Amino acid sequence: MGFLLLLPILFPLAAALALCLRPLRAQRRRRAFTVAALALELGLTALCAALAGGTLPLLPLAEGLCVTFGIDGLGRIFSLLVAFMWLLSGVFTQEYMADREHLGRYHVFLFLTEGALMCLCLAANYLTLYLGFELMTLCSLPLALHTQTGPARRGGYKYLFYSVFGACLGLLGFYTVHTYGRGTAFAPGGVLDPAKVAGHEGFVAAAAFLAVVGFGAKAGLFPLHAWLPAAHPEAPAGASALLSGVITKGGVLCVIRVVYYQFGAAFLRGTWVQYAWLALALVTVLLGSMLAYQEKLFKKRLAYSTVSQAAYILFGLALLQPTAFAGAILHVVVHSAIKDGLFFTAGAVIEKTGQTDVRALRGVGRAMPFTMGCYTVLSLGLIGIPPLGGFASKWLLAEGSLASGIPVFGWLGPAVLLVSALLTAGYLFPITVSAFLPGADLDGTSAPPLEPGPWITLPLAVLTALTVLTGLFPGPLADAAAAIAAALC
Repeated sequence: MGFLLLLPILFPLAAALALCLRPLRAQRRRRAFTVAALALELGLTALCAALAGGTLPLLPLAEGLCVTFGIDGLGRIFSLLVAFMWLLSGVFTQEYMADREHLGRYHVFLFLTEGALMCLCLAANYLTLYLGFELMTLCSLPLALHTQTGPARRGGYKYLFYSVFGACLGLLGFYTVHTYGRGTAFAPGGVLDPAKVAGHEGFVAAAAFLAVVGFGAKAGLFPLHAWLPAAHPEAPAGASALLSGVITKGGVLCVIRVVYYQFGAAFLRGTWVQYAWLALALVTVLLGSMLAYQEKLFKKRLAYSTVSQAAYILFGLALLQPTAFAGAILHVVVHSAIKDGLFFTAGAVIEKTGQTDVRALRGVGRAMPFTMGCYTVLSLGLIGIPPLGGFASKWLLAEGSLASGIPVFGWLGPAVLLVSALLTAGYLFPITVSAFLPGADLDGTSAPPLEPGPWITLPLAVLTALTVLTGLFPGPLADAAAAIAAALC
């Protein structure tokens, strides 16, 4: 059943090719094709996750180097997440971008980016992972550049520069593993050969650290985080949601594969690499929260929030501890759902009101009660209020940090996460208070109904429900992550 591994990768590429060969200008046909193709892609991904096994060598490039695909527990979680969020974004786009220019081009690159991400999720070795990472950057760049305004171009170019620079650091990690390892195929616990590493421990550790920083750039790890607040606000809301909620998780997946399946947790545990990684993650948590707290532009505030929240995940991974690993994986899913939903609400509000500044949204809750109600639930989840999803993942992160026994960082981590949660409440919840409390309306007179149609409200409802369900029933996903961690930490 190895051929099933190719279906989630090739089908989006075929859909993109079909749109190139025969553009669908009629809105009804374009809508039906896009949504049906994305739904079928989710079904193919679920089929692959359920039935596929083993590895599929596809393209030999040199001795010991072959583009190879495979699937394991980690790949199943990430590939299903990508396909599910892509479908919701595609549904959202049908109304949000119905009257925009170059919509056909947008959908082409939407499918291409999904195919690249599937290549990343189903990679079975470092080479395939690296190629998927580069393809993900190149295919998603047009989504960030879609509006073609000056700020969009600057944000897109910054996204390209940081991503390519990070990929170069990741490539150094590939050369190091290829030289000092027993191959580059992913194996729990790592592939380093102690006999080859002997005498070169310092260089190998430095290469591992640079690979973490390089791939972490896609997840907004300091100091390579500046592309997020530059690229997100100028992209269409659907693209912003995917950049923030899903593509950043591509960087997280690369970090997991490189640390836990190539260099190995045992090699890095207790070294300066782990401590430096922990320090960078906590700095990023605080930095992103403080910048979001000060930011007044709605989408830019959410982009800075992503910098902080993605660093929660990287902190949990840096602890090299099973409970923290499970919390990090749970937060991958929870943050993806919440942040996609928040960007959908921001896009709907900006589209209906024309206001991009959060200070201009007073009273908007009376005009858009459902949209702002979803925003409120999603915000509470991101803050970490029980019984929503953010609470369960952050609890596991804090529990894992305290159980790690790492000097200073063991207790400093939960303290920083608590401060960040308070800052998150400080930059998200005032929007809800301002939106629903009596006061000046949008136009100073009354608040006409501005609620969007079902193509926007349906994805919002699904993501809000997912935020609640992952908080009420975190066990299945946390258990799956714990089973993965048992073989890694």
